Amino acid sequence: MKIVQGSLILLFIFISSTLSAKSFTAAEKRADLITDWMEKKLELNSEQISKVKILNLECEKEIERLTSEKDGFLCMQAVRDSLLQKENNFKEILTTQQLTSYNKNKCELKEKLTPLQYEVTQNDGTEPAFQNEYWNNTIPGIYVDIVSGEPLFSSTDKYKSGTGWPSFTQPIVPQNIVEKEDRRLFGVRTEVRSREADSHLGHVFKDGPAPTGLRYCMNSAALRFVSVENLENEGYGELKYIFEK
Repeated sequence: MKIVQGSLILLFIFISSTLSAKSFTAAEKRADLITDWMEKKLELNSEQISKVKILNLECEKEIERLTSEKDGFLCMQAVRDSLLQKENNFKEILTTQQLTSYNKNKCELKEKLTPLQYEVTQNDGTEPAFQNEYWNNTIPGIYVDIVSGEPLFSSTDKYKSGTGWPSFTQPIVPQNIVEKEDRRLFGVRTEVRSREADSHLGHVFKDGPAPTGLRYCMNSAALRFVSVENLENEGYGELKYIFEK
């Protein structure tokens, strides 16, 4: 049960941090996102959806109040307490089977990934600069999502950014990534996530080279590299054209 609660809390913290917490409308949007996710992931019935949505909205409005009145650690602690209270209320709405199903999915993912891969992709973590697998990789090939395998970036768009993380000017298929506003640190950044697996990948900045002027700064831990020689064997043969230009 604790794993389930912790997983849901991390999801709520992520979604809450991707949208501006400045208005009632923003709270409604966050509540809708969380409710939609729970509906699809846990197969909620209509009555559960209604109750969950009310709890989510109440919690998001409370988080808005807390972030406007408190700072730093006190704010984070208060937000966490509010989310924990909501988790306790969820126990009266969700069935044991729903919680068990969610718990199983997260456990399987933890078994599949290394601790760092899990922390980066599921908890929105960041690996150390210059101490990761692909920051200086120059072998021709593609980079796919470590969880789902969806193709994300190509070595043909990779460049030396000097940041210590693998950097690209553009994704292979723009539709395979999702960009979201990130206010977790100082200022506002644009987070990059994979569409299918919803893995946290990194961030995109507008200080890259031509032709896009963008820098997709990714975490190696969120990626798996497939060399050109192995594209066909691993089911990515349709992407060989990238390297035949």
